[in-house]
Amino acid sequence: MSLPEKRRAFEQNRKIYEQAKLTFYGVEGFDVYNISIPFKWEGKTYIYGRVEKREEWARSWVRLFEQSGKDEWTLVPDSMIYQLEDPYISIIDGTLVLGGTHVRMKQGAIDTYYGYFYKGTELNDLYYFTTGPDYMKDIRLVQMEGGRIGVFSRPRSEEVRRKYGSESLIGFRVIGSLDELTSEAIETAPYISGLFGKDEWGGCNQAYYLDSGLIGVIGHICYREQNAEGVWIQSYMNMSFVLNPDTLQASDLKIIGTRPCYPPGPAKKPELVDCAFTAGIELRPDGKVNLYSGIGDTEAGRVVIDYPFAGYGSIVSR
Repeated sequence: MSLPEKRRAFEQNRKIYEQAKLTFYGVEGFDVYNISIPFKWEGKTYIYGRVEKREEWARSWVRLFEQSGKDEWTLVPDSMIYQLEDPYISIIDGTLVLGGTHVRMKQGAIDTYYGYFYKGTELNDLYYFTTGPDYMKDIRLVQMEGGRIGVFSRPRSEEVRRKYGSESLIGFRVIGSLDELTSEAIETAPYISGLFGKDEWGGCNQAYYLDSGLIGVIGHICYREQNAEGVWIQSYMNMSFVLNPDTLQASDLKIIGTRPCYPPGPAKKPELVDCAFTAGIELRPDGKVNLYSGIGDTEAGRVVIDYPFAGYGSIVSR
């Protein structure tokens, strides 16, 4: 079954229990999208968001917001400003690790981009400590048992397409500490096979260590499709799968959200009308989860879905 067919099957049977847009205060005149997952730090709940003007591209900042109501977030005054895109966070041995994509410009054009990583225990005093490989986005970390750290990579290039058929791959390796998080360690991570078909691409957006020893992955999976007007639409969808970190065997890959699952809204470009760029999930008291996502590269949304890793273990809280 092709990915568009899998998508149609999902939408015919989808279970969305609640949907909402997130509202951000303190950055009037700017969009906030492609957020991190919400996280608790010293008794408060925060989220990082990509802040950018609607008419601009690759000129964004990452800012910190504190929860100020249901689906409402307010800018933390005087908090650090990061020249990054698409933030994500992990908690590793009690340390907050913030990652994002840094775009390097050359005479007004994009030259290359890297993953930048910051760490610390004070939200307004994080230290930049390492850089990912050239032209690689969507590097993610997960705390495992015994102090080990799982690292997900996402190589994407024409070379990958020629060799493997898909536009991107997901790699995975285990390191012993953040000191071992180097560009070389990320770039040489062994690949997980069987995730994407011809001309598809995707990546890990947030990973969760399960009490079974497996890793639950929340990510994005994508394809292009030409609409009736001849525009090539980039369809970004929310997906999940389960990884055995010892064998690199992936199982139960499935779509868990698409752009129509979220409230309607604008898109930054015509080709992004079907874009739901995944952030991750948040456990709820009722056993379901909040699934967060950037939508249309202009806004952020939340939907309530069933726990995607049922039968594979429970998330180990950090």
